[in-house]
Amino acid sequence: MAKKRLLSAFGTGLALVMAVSGASAAGLSDGVLKVGVMTDMSGAYADLSGPGSALAAQMAIEDYGGIVLGKKIEFTSADHQNKADIAANKAREWFDADKVDVIADLSTSSTALAVMEIANQKNKVTLISTGGSTKITNSNCIATNVHWTYDTYALAVGTGKAVVANGGDTWFFITADYAFGHSLEGDTADVVTASGGKVLGKVRVPFPNADFSSFLLQAQASGAKIIGLANAGSDTINAIKQAKEFGITENQTLAGLLIFITDINSLGLETAQGMMLTTGFYWDRDEESRAWSKRFQARHKSMPTMSQAGVYSSLMHYFKAVDKAGTDEAHAVMAAMKSLPINDMFAKNGYIRDDGRMIHDMYLVQVKKPSESKGPWDYYKVLRTIPGDEAYITPEKSTCKLLKK
Repeated sequence: MAKKRLLSAFGTGLALVMAVSGASAAGLSDGVLKVGVMTDMSGAYADLSGPGSALAAQMAIEDYGGIVLGKKIEFTSADHQNKADIAANKAREWFDADKVDVIADLSTSSTALAVMEIANQKNKVTLISTGGSTKITNSNCIATNVHWTYDTYALAVGTGKAVVANGGDTWFFITADYAFGHSLEGDTADVVTASGGKVLGKVRVPFPNADFSSFLLQAQASGAKIIGLANAGSDTINAIKQAKEFGITENQTLAGLLIFITDINSLGLETAQGMMLTTGFYWDRDEESRAWSKRFQARHKSMPTMSQAGVYSSLMHYFKAVDKAGTDEAHAVMAAMKSLPINDMFAKNGYIRDDGRMIHDMYLVQVKKPSESKGPWDYYKVLRTIPGDEAYITPEKSTCKLLKK
């Protein structure tokens, strides 16, 4: 592993020298560095990303001093409404007319994949924090993208493996019917079966959805010990609340495969207590994460989700890379990003692989009982730190062409 890391670092360093030597000596191409946050501002994922992701980006610009290479950093944001066509059209407009250099967040996998394609055509950078499909750094990988916060493989390795180890060996999946849900269901099913468990069935649910009654009844009828919720945001919250109302949780256990701290806040500890989940960030992890999160909370009135923290971290790293590269040319910046270590409020000893996967530790946590919580937002106890090299798909198993050179 150490030899591979050394060779990777050498290759990245060589790429940086070549990219910078070929980049424009003028620095910023338009005399300004423009950041765009494209996210779900009003729909199912607005609480976990949305306005909070926009704020995180603005905080990153402010904390960096608002200047890179002696020029101003500008900011814009847009609501993609969780629709790939809207996201793709907005990306073209931003890149062509508004001269946006980097797009961050992208809160559904379908929008992330659509914008990545446009960015690849336009030689621009994308920093994906909320979209989770493993396609992003596998079959659909591009050279100018970084997948920062988590992916469905890491969630499966964390939550799926732990639930089976605790006796949850038969599963039924309720799955959001788009790229992210399919990826999360597939990755978790693979982990369940590899761990000795069995998948008894699944049902695909239109996204977004408010009524889960018929889908929950199918899960109940399956007799599975575990009902795996391969969805997120308000869909997950609705499914959990309705399962409790129907009495399903008296005999079967829900496994929320992508749960954010804002979801726990909406559900309340009385409902969510005991649930295990996997996260890439927890505000109360250490002094640095607490200090940043409290600044965020003072402005947003909510502790940050891992996606919102990821937006801040990814942009701070991007700004450092632009400074190091001396240009905003995408390939030069990407080479610099891959050459720089990541040690901040989000991750320690993180690094970016050639497929664009940011490798960092993930955390298996359990939601506290109300009696265990010491105050507002004190929701998790960390059961295990999952090392980054274990949490993500290995290069040997990846289908990304960038790793097959």
